[in-house]
Amino acid sequence: MNTTRRHHLQQLLGATAALSLPLLAHAHGDMHKDHHQAAGPVVKEQKPWGIAGDSKNARRTITIRMSDDMRFAPSHLDVKLGQTLRLRAENKGQVMHEIVIGTAQELQAHAEMMKKHPNMEHDEPYMAHVSPGKASDIVWTFNREGDFEFACLLPGHFEAGMRGTIRVRA
Repeated sequence: MNTTRRHHLQQLLGATAALSLPLLAHAHGDMHKDHHQAAGPVVKEQKPWGIAGDSKNARRTITIRMSDDMRFAPSHLDVKLGQTLRLRAENKGQVMHEIVIGTAQELQAHAEMMKKHPNMEHDEPYMAHVSPGKASDIVWTFNREGDFEFACLLPGHFEAGMRGTIRVRA
């Protein structure tokens, strides 16, 4: 490849990378920003474990405490099919924690991705990132029956057992 062509290719690659950075930054956000500070409306997308709920429909609040012993308390929830819950995640520890709702398979796959990209942040209505000493809410409608999980997917936390279960029944 001649020098001029190589130079144009390098410019094109540089420009492509520069244009991609704002998109990546927007998609991943600031790892230390609490979930409730996210801007914009909640996107309601049906998931196997339910759909984002409306705060006005949440008749029950369950506080889930997260701590540096890599545990959730409580670690099991029984939910009635169709119920909209406010899950209040309280970080009682000294390090960042998160809570993500999903299927066991999806959480495992996401935990593996987090190991490869530890600074990745996601902003979905079924997750909350909580700084030490802070709290954040997830409002979720459990409109699918089944056994689901919640976990902290930060590298090392999932592997240490920071997981819980949700059973949704009619």
